[in-house]
Amino acid sequence: MDRTSALKVIVDESLLARVPGYVLGLIAVPVVDVTAAAAEVDDLLTAAEDALHGLSLGKAEVSALPPIAAWRDAYRSVDVNPNRFPCAAESVLRRVAKGDRLPRINALVNLCNAVSLDSRLPVASCDVGDITGELAVRLARGGETYLPLGAPEAPEHPEPGEVVYADTQDRAHSRRWNWRQSEVIRTDVGRRRLLLTVEAVHEGGRADVERALDRLGSALDALGAVRQRPVVLDAAETGVELFVPEQDVSEQSVPERDVPQQSAAESAAGSSVVAG
Repeated sequence: MDRTSALKVIVDESLLARVPGYVLGLIAVPVVDVTAAAAEVDDLLTAAEDALHGLSLGKAEVSALPPIAAWRDAYRSVDVNPNRFPCAAESVLRRVAKGDRLPRINALVNLCNAVSLDSRLPVASCDVGDITGELAVRLARGGETYLPLGAPEAPEHPEPGEVVYADTQDRAHSRRWNWRQSEVIRTDVGRRRLLLTVEAVHEGGRADVERALDRLGSALDALGAVRQRPVVLDAAETGVELFVPEQDVSEQSVPERDVPQQSAAESAAGSSVVAG
């Protein structure tokens, strides 16, 4: 894992032309030991689930929450049916609103789920250890290859015009914006180089993204991660270079240690909870 390899993240102008209110929050994490669980994160996720259970929201009420309603409109604006393909935040909110609890996968996935439930925003942890150069949120051209989560042996090709996270090798790392994550960027236990994302499309979304980033940053610090300052991209600022060493705000060393491994089934099931 090369902590010093820079990664440029951009939001393509063609997407902003369709969804001008799109906001993308980012935290680069050059190195973190992802553990199977962390008590403080488990507490955050349980509290977020309990709070949602207490609201007794039905499916239609979840869809009507302002951040979710805006995502449904954004999906329609890029020709995606949000009833068939809900955004990542709507998926987890629906599941918990029914009275369920989310699978406990690992500390980073659990953290993203907790913040997503509280903020009503798509929040994802992406392993970018295999991605260099550039990662763009853009409209697919039709030639990209996507390796499905849990089934990388069955590659797919996003439809032209579909919103994807794509790298310079024409690999798509999401389907239908943040509906599903790819196998390549799923977060597993062990020492990882991660990019955490928070997305919004509703009015006032930037402030909500910034609050979610603050929560993620505080939790990452408590977990001993080496991270960089949060960055927010939007129509006014469409690109940023991340993983530049001098950007690190937490310089504590992360000692090597044995991390319990998950089974492939556990990892695939958990990574599908948060997609981004």
